[in-house]
Amino acid sequence: MAYESDIQWFPGHMTKTRRLIESDLKLVDAVAEVVDCRIPESSRNPMINEIVGSKPRIIILNKCDQADENVTACWRSFYEKSGIKTIVCDCRSGKGINRFLPVLKSELGELLERRRAKGTIGKALRVMVLGIPNVGKSSFINRMAGSRKTKVEDRPGVTRGKQWVTIDKEVELLDMPGILWPKFDDKQAALKLAFTGAIKDDVTDAEGLAYELGSYLAENYPERIRERYKLESLDGNILELIAEKRGMMRSGGVPDTERAAAALLDEYRSGKIGRISLERP
Repeated sequence: MAYESDIQWFPGHMTKTRRLIESDLKLVDAVAEVVDCRIPESSRNPMINEIVGSKPRIIILNKCDQADENVTACWRSFYEKSGIKTIVCDCRSGKGINRFLPVLKSELGELLERRRAKGTIGKALRVMVLGIPNVGKSSFINRMAGSRKTKVEDRPGVTRGKQWVTIDKEVELLDMPGILWPKFDDKQAALKLAFTGAIKDDVTDAEGLAYELGSYLAENYPERIRERYKLESLDGNILELIAEKRGMMRSGGVPDTERAAAALLDEYRSGKIGRISLERP
């Protein structure tokens, strides 16, 4: 069973967001890009490199508590070697978030020196915060601000307008709406985004999606999936195996793979299957 991913998702507000980013870049000193630690490359919009250009940038590998620690360490090393400062954190719990301001001030050291020389010490550093929907951008800003400044929901496309958020006298964050790309030429990236819930479920085939996720887990994290679903063997259709084990049966003793798919996707996204990364550098 192959899942044909042909997801096209680029609402009108995404086009508007690109124009907003391009026009507002001149207002900021740096860009913070929030990505999902489980899929760092798939959750980075390739247009951001082109739009941001040489502006100083920090990558925030969020949701680290849901990702494989060893793989996350490899990603951090990969970005640092590419010359991009990186922090690993979990914005919901606040883990690692305190590294952001020291890294930002280190990255903008030359700018701060120039300001000291000119006597404009009190001017706040301004940082644009970017990220595709559902990577935890609003959670990051709320953690930095110490309050619920932005609307946080575990579904894509919640932040629509841009807003300035003051962190302290020294730093202001510009929260931009989530941005995706016009169409997913990379089918694997589309799949991974759908696995994590960054693409709305109503534009995907949930059962086909869950089958692909189950196949990936069976190959890369067999112990985790065996343990979660009490499976003795992973031979066969993973959704049928889960349905049978959980007693999800239709009349006539047919495994209810639709219910099993919903369970698998939900339990992966909520971290119940364990710390799992879906791509490696």
